[in-house]
Amino acid sequence: MARTKKSTGPQTTAQRLDSIVKSARQIMRKDKGLNGDLDRLPLLTWVLFLKFVDDMERIHEDEAALAGQPFHAAIEPPYRWRDWAARRDGITGPDLIRFLAAEETIRPDGSKGPGLFNYLRSLRGRNGGRDRRDVIATVFAEMTNRMESGYLLRDVINLVDAIHFDASEEIHTLSRLYEGLLREMRDAAGDSGEFYTPRAVVRFMVAVTDPRLGETVLDPACGTGGFLAEAFEHLKDQVRTTEDREVLQGRSLIGGEAKRLPYLLAQMNLLLHGLEAPDITLGNALARQRLAEIGERDRVNVILTNPPFGGEEEVGIQTNFPEDRRTNETALLFLQLIMRRLKRNGQGRAAVVVPNGTLFENGVAARVKADLLREFNLHTVLRLPEGVFAPYTDIPTNVIFFDTTGPTRDVHYWQQPMPEGRRKYSKTAPLQFEELADCLAWWKTRGEDPRAWRVPAEDLIRTDDEGRVVAVNLDLKNPNAREVEDHRAPAEILQGIVAREQRVLDLLREIEALVAERA
Repeated sequence: MARTKKSTGPQTTAQRLDSIVKSARQIMRKDKGLNGDLDRLPLLTWVLFLKFVDDMERIHEDEAALAGQPFHAAIEPPYRWRDWAARRDGITGPDLIRFLAAEETIRPDGSKGPGLFNYLRSLRGRNGGRDRRDVIATVFAEMTNRMESGYLLRDVINLVDAIHFDASEEIHTLSRLYEGLLREMRDAAGDSGEFYTPRAVVRFMVAVTDPRLGETVLDPACGTGGFLAEAFEHLKDQVRTTEDREVLQGRSLIGGEAKRLPYLLAQMNLLLHGLEAPDITLGNALARQRLAEIGERDRVNVILTNPPFGGEEEVGIQTNFPEDRRTNETALLFLQLIMRRLKRNGQGRAAVVVPNGTLFENGVAARVKADLLREFNLHTVLRLPEGVFAPYTDIPTNVIFFDTTGPTRDVHYWQQPMPEGRRKYSKTAPLQFEELADCLAWWKTRGEDPRAWRVPAEDLIRTDDEGRVVAVNLDLKNPNAREVEDHRAPAEILQGIVAREQRVLDLLREIEALVAERA
């Protein structure tokens, strides 16, 4: 059989950029200072970030010249990409490492001055306002270069210099490649992968909340920026005029992220999607201010988020919340924050990923859920099947949808089924957006469907004789579901029982260890 010859035609943009990224990663694998994708992706990201900033600066400088207006560079010479990185035979080896990391060094123009990272950390927005200089300073506030070989780093820089961020096709293509890198980062992160939400779930949440241009969208725990990037794409389709574009770029999307690594990744993700100056605050949103101090100016139209759950917040953060609503459970604190930050009088709506525990727990959880039902319209609970967030957690998850047209009269449930012939999802076989098509079709009509049911809100709250909330259970099973015969072999069923018992034993050991630590 004759062999098929490989095509020798010109590369497409996607092929060329894919080749650049793959080559850069291959080079980084040779460096002894980098250990896996958790080191390699952040390094590639800050290199891409600086090239992106320089290309955007060139565009804005040309636009200012055409308009006869002054131009103020975010990064001054000799620290611009074009000054130290663009020449293939430019600064390299130990000199390059020193230029990046030293407090003071010999700069590419021969003068003495701060090293690159030290300079970038010192940038401040002009006239007291937030601008790109503040974003750059925050990105590089604690940045370190882990690459040991300045020669290998020069090779990576030379590859990245061939990317043209002033070409829309290249930006669009690279944004897709970058999303692939983020998925790989999630896979490599293990327990640190909590900042990832499956793309299908993100797309669905954005589609049904339907943000409109002129509204403000918030993700207070934005991770790598998946919700904000999807919301940006959704809003971009509504842009018709120059004024619309200014609204989209300047006052549509805001986020918060507690951890520095996902903060960096989110900046690059949003830049590649076309948001020129992402408005993301680095820090724990729960610690920013007391709940009672959040007023109308702090409120937004739409909140889309998957807040961290299973974590514990310190006492200092809990004091930001009402005394009878304090808990160390992160998910419950975020839920209270989200409720407080929604615009009132029907102008606010939210979609929030929550674990099953939030639905059935009592105590503080019951009081928070009672607030949700009495002060907001909790109109929909989407019950996701097992394994949607696998392999990072086996905890069953849900998406709750509510708005400020409340109080709640009825809660509508939709039980998303597993595809026929499938037992669970995995990272190699995740939930697909198309599988949620029936739920999308049902969303507006709320018609009869065996996967859907409705429960009056008054049936969900149980109080004592004095009217105090005792329990609120939203963890309801589908009353239309029929018992399904288990066709698994007895050995397989037994194996599942043993595995569940082992998980219980592991949890008990963890609890015993925590009790011993606090004793």
